[in-house]
Amino acid sequence: MNAEILAEQANGVLTITLSRADKKNALTNSMYGTLADLIERAEADRAIRVLLVQGDGDIFTAGNDVGEFAAIAMGKGPEERHVHRFLRALAKSTVPLVAAVHGKAVGIGTTMLLHCDYVLLAPDAQLMTPFANLALVPEAASSYLLPLRVGHVRAFEMFALGEPIDANSALAWGLANRICASDQLRAEARRIAEKIATRPAGSLGAMKSLMRNAQTLIAKMDSETEKFEERLSSAEAREAFSAFAEKRKPDFSRISAH
Repeated sequence: MNAEILAEQANGVLTITLSRADKKNALTNSMYGTLADLIERAEADRAIRVLLVQGDGDIFTAGNDVGEFAAIAMGKGPEERHVHRFLRALAKSTVPLVAAVHGKAVGIGTTMLLHCDYVLLAPDAQLMTPFANLALVPEAASSYLLPLRVGHVRAFEMFALGEPIDANSALAWGLANRICASDQLRAEARRIAEKIATRPAGSLGAMKSLMRNAQTLIAKMDSETEKFEERLSSAEAREAFSAFAEKRKPDFSRISAH
């Protein structure tokens, strides 16, 4: 088990806590591997009836570790990128997934919520999908799921501008079920998860499968991954990561789009 991902099972609920608070819960390749293992474990273990995801520290997650993106762009990435296994596990999962989100949820921190079945937000929650800021493209089938959820123009705004969406807007746009006081967020998320866990698991799993076409999601993920890999090796991405490392504003004006 990865020390930066905590897992606790009780009352039919497997609680997964992102616990890399010193790095804003930025997700590494190793963390993705552990997350994939846990989702796959829940799918196989009948004692696990609900998954609950939360984050330690001030924010839910800063998204993918940008240092790892930069390494991949330089051809120094890991042999196996576990993020792909994590995303496929999300797409295939029939176990209800509850999320408790506080502070910023960046990139995959937001797109993974599109695969959750019940989302609770703290009042300070901010959802951000700044893929274009890093010269990348959306992932987690979000290029398909987000427009379905919020409409094309709002999805384009979120992807292209990468600006934070506050909790009230996220709720109004259908990205969450409720806003909950920060000091009650975890307890309320657990209450909801345990309540769902009392329902018939077979019925819930069948219902979730009917509501989501896993093969459609995986096909979209595959096409996104192909574009994502292309973008990672682009001149635009190299400029974006260099600017990030140097703490300056990137300049894409002299880079051709083709």
